[in-house]
Amino acid sequence: MTKSDFRAQCLERLKNLHKSTKNYRDGEVRDVLEKVLKELNPKRVLVFWPMGFETDIRKSIKKLRRDTEVYLPFMDGVSFKMVPLRYPLERKAFGIYEPRDSYRKYNLIDVAIVPVIGVDGSLCRIGFGKGMYDRFFPTLKTKPFTIFIQSYACRTTNIVCDDYDVQGDLLITPNGVQSLRKTNVKRTTRRERHRRRERVSRIFNFKKDYRRTF
Repeated sequence: MTKSDFRAQCLERLKNLHKSTKNYRDGEVRDVLEKVLKELNPKRVLVFWPMGFETDIRKSIKKLRRDTEVYLPFMDGVSFKMVPLRYPLERKAFGIYEPRDSYRKYNLIDVAIVPVIGVDGSLCRIGFGKGMYDRFFPTLKTKPFTIFIQSYACRTTNIVCDDYDVQGDLLITPNGVQSLRKTNVKRTTRRERHRRRERVSRIFNFKKDYRRTF
């Protein structure tokens, strides 16, 4: 199976989700996401403004802004940069909502919350195929703790992604949570990110109702 084939399968599943079913699934994802963020206690977080069948995390973003610096992607050529979340948002290319541009360069975040279409066996991201996140992450000072979220669990145990695809530290779906095993951390060796992963693991060790497996 190729990455393109897997992407098409995942997109088909997402498109077939009934609105009420998706709303319920999104709520479950938000509940777990908020618990994870509370444990991580980040100062700077990159989020996304949901479009189409991406997980609706707007309620979580509202809570996060109370005591955290929150950033959104801002289209910049074939990639994007991040700018502070400020209202009102404007609808731009591909139906993406963006805040006003900022002339200041931001390249340091603690956590990135990233939507995914699918995930492969190495917890690497399958997106829409534009490569924007793949080009963006190398511009950051350090790789943040990366949380993938999706409304429908679509994962393969096969390795279908390329070396340049973004690798996650944690995957949250309505079916549960999965983290990158310590035996497969070639691209995530920074000490602070390991500590964060351990703190998150403790949540699910003691709250087994949130540690369902795939």
